[in-house]
Amino acid sequence: MTSTAPSPLKRGDDDPPPPAWPARLRRFGYAPRAETGLRERLVPPYARPSERLWPVLGVPAHRVGPLLRISAWAGPLLVALFAGVIRFWNLGKPNAVIFDETYYAKDAWALINQGYEGHWPKDVDKRILADPSAVPIPADPGYVVHPPVGKWVIGLGEKLFGFEPFGWRFMVALLGTLSVLMICRIGRRLFRSTFLGCVAGLLLAVDGLHFVMSRTALLDLVLMFFVVAAFGCLLIDRDRARARLAAALPVDDEGVTRPDAVTAATLRLGARPWRIAAGVMLGLAAGTKWNGLYVMAAFGLLTVLWDVGARKTAGAVSPYRAVLRRDLVPAFVATVPVALATYLVTWSGWIFTDRGHLRNWASTGGGRDTAWPFVPDWLRSLWHYEAEVYEFHVNLTSGHTYESNPWSWIVMGRPVSYYYKDLKPGSGGCAADTPGGCASEVLALGTPLLWWAGCAALVYVVWRWLFRRDWRAGAIACAIAAGWVPWFFYQERTIFVFYAVVFVPFLCLAIAMLVGAILGPPGASETRRAVGAIGAGVLVLLILWNFVYFHPLYTGTVIPMSEWQDRMWLDTWV
Repeated sequence: MTSTAPSPLKRGDDDPPPPAWPARLRRFGYAPRAETGLRERLVPPYARPSERLWPVLGVPAHRVGPLLRISAWAGPLLVALFAGVIRFWNLGKPNAVIFDETYYAKDAWALINQGYEGHWPKDVDKRILADPSAVPIPADPGYVVHPPVGKWVIGLGEKLFGFEPFGWRFMVALLGTLSVLMICRIGRRLFRSTFLGCVAGLLLAVDGLHFVMSRTALLDLVLMFFVVAAFGCLLIDRDRARARLAAALPVDDEGVTRPDAVTAATLRLGARPWRIAAGVMLGLAAGTKWNGLYVMAAFGLLTVLWDVGARKTAGAVSPYRAVLRRDLVPAFVATVPVALATYLVTWSGWIFTDRGHLRNWASTGGGRDTAWPFVPDWLRSLWHYEAEVYEFHVNLTSGHTYESNPWSWIVMGRPVSYYYKDLKPGSGGCAADTPGGCASEVLALGTPLLWWAGCAALVYVVWRWLFRRDWRAGAIACAIAAGWVPWFFYQERTIFVFYAVVFVPFLCLAIAMLVGAILGPPGASETRRAVGAIGAGVLVLLILWNFVYFHPLYTGTVIPMSEWQDRMWLDTWV
């Protein structure tokens, strides 16, 4: 007799049909997530090179583990050492006050010595370069339009090495070097691969915009450092919170971690010091430039969504409700109040010296008649000062030769010339027999091939986030958007491409993620791996060559005018 029961391998007539949307999305590249163990999804293991690699390299099996542990720090440190050498080499050259160093170097010197910025004479730069000891610090307060953290940082270098170009660039170069180390480690943790982490760090080390900003006493590189540090702190917090959640889940008789709705929804994740550290870093970022506030909002949302994802993976039926009950308030307290307190502390010089611009507005100026008499005078004066600064920023619409629209940043449409000299043959290091003379320039231009590859990488991470639901791609896209998108709301304002240095580390992470895709997935064939390695290697080598080619324009090196013209690939670069 023939059975009429449906085969267990086939869908029965009464079974609901499978949803049609996965089939429709496959044509756009969507693929269902591969099934892995719950613990591995909560705490992914770090990638290990193929076991066939070690015999080829002559490494005994018992040395593989220690070698991998050493390389986790040795690789990033070597990349950071390379970045530091090229940044500190001839750091004092050109021996000039270039671009906005004319504001920040002098403000930093006054701040580090007397606690508030002074009102400097307009013609003082040449006197400082000739003999800084002969230039007195002005006692009259100066009107400044940025918070003090970046100037405190620059002033520390001046205190150590003097009021000269090397001194005011030292700390910025140091933070630029440390940011390369941080991106190596962040990339390693993000991708679970020391190799890809070092690729991201190497790309950052040879980006022209990051390189120039690391050698110039401006605020944006300092802002970038604290943004990267905050991201790294939140990433460590994410891993530790998920590890704590994984450890609390039940384990069956076979040692397999199982989801548990009650544990996932009710477990308190305890003290989270790395989230508090991120709050401090975000406060320092906002204390450098106000666009750090946008980053704070984006990162605050990101860390909460990471908790939602963790509880959902662990088995929570209503992960948003669980996060609302258990995590939202602690996340807010660890970031916003901590960042605000940090921000106020950074104004301590202005508060306690009692001499800064508008410091006594509340007690001697228009603030005496107030509906808020219980608020301390210093706080009301600070609020008034910052209201004036805000009005200045939003109404800064005067034209500038090197201003650019944020749409053009990603393709380096309009770089900024920080320093330029047109040299006649036989003068200033230009050989007497050089036809057409020479040029010396410091150009804030990102390594073109890196940024153009970054356009493709940005599309890739957005696609991977939307269609593969890859949280790493979403995190990178969030960080890039936090540093870039806010400027689109101020397109009438005078803005410059060097503001993009805030998100260039995350663009390098996006390219490293693209390199990982080019190399191929872990289970790929040897042929696929070989082709991928060649393609990825060619891309990275081209970017390295491109940095070397443009290096004279990043350092003010004297080159023949014909060579300078060869490097002006776009008309808008002139």
